[in-house]
Amino acid sequence: MSEGILVIDDGGVLEILIDRPEKKNALTAPMYRAMTAALASASARTDIGVVLVGGQGDAFCAGNDLADFMSGPDGAEAALDFIRAIAVFEKPLVAAVQGLAVGVGTTMLFHCDLVYAAPDAAFVMPFVNLGIVPEAASSLLAPATLGHAKAAAMLLLGEPLDAQGAERAGLVTAVVPVDALLGHARAKAAALMAKPPEALLATRRLMKGDPALVSARIEEEARIFREALQSPEAREAFTAFFEKRPPVFRRG
Repeated sequence: MSEGILVIDDGGVLEILIDRPEKKNALTAPMYRAMTAALASASARTDIGVVLVGGQGDAFCAGNDLADFMSGPDGAEAALDFIRAIAVFEKPLVAAVQGLAVGVGTTMLFHCDLVYAAPDAAFVMPFVNLGIVPEAASSLLAPATLGHAKAAAMLLLGEPLDAQGAERAGLVTAVVPVDALLGHARAKAAALMAKPPEALLATRRLMKGDPALVSARIEEEARIFREALQSPEAREAFTAFFEKRPPVFRRG
């Protein structure tokens, strides 16, 4: 569907594989749009019961391609459209995560039902480090999932969480050897397909709770994100990133 996104239709499971391994699967606007379109297709098709999200190569997703993201508003809007789509998606979502899961590579997982991680998985949400704020309702869902203290370490300090820590904290369903990861996730997706579909969907809706709360937080984050992106802090953070130097932030 797009360069960088591979979509596979397999027995009622739609696989969305991020396929840009040379860039650690960093996402561009066309890649976001391809994933959003795949979710829309999976939602509309009665033969699709589960979506599996994975990454090719040694990383799951390194987050936004910052050069693409900063080149104009298209990247931010495409990212927000994907976030909205995955948040309201009503069918089970399974994720297979290896290596880096940065930014949206982690925040999208809060909307997944089963998350399997390789031992080398590393979950990082460096939004504050870049002078911006979290996305995908992660400011709501990370504390709810991980507890406030662990969420604060990740969101305020930008500290990474390894696979074992993510499993203990409740972000990851199970840690699986990397060579068995995708096969394990596919087997669990197939197991979901074998369940009574109406009971499965109803139970998922009950577990998710009020979707309006998540949608409202996504929009609030997006508003503050847009404002923060224009701030001197964000300009310094992004400039320092591209210049490969530590940023210098001034108070007052």
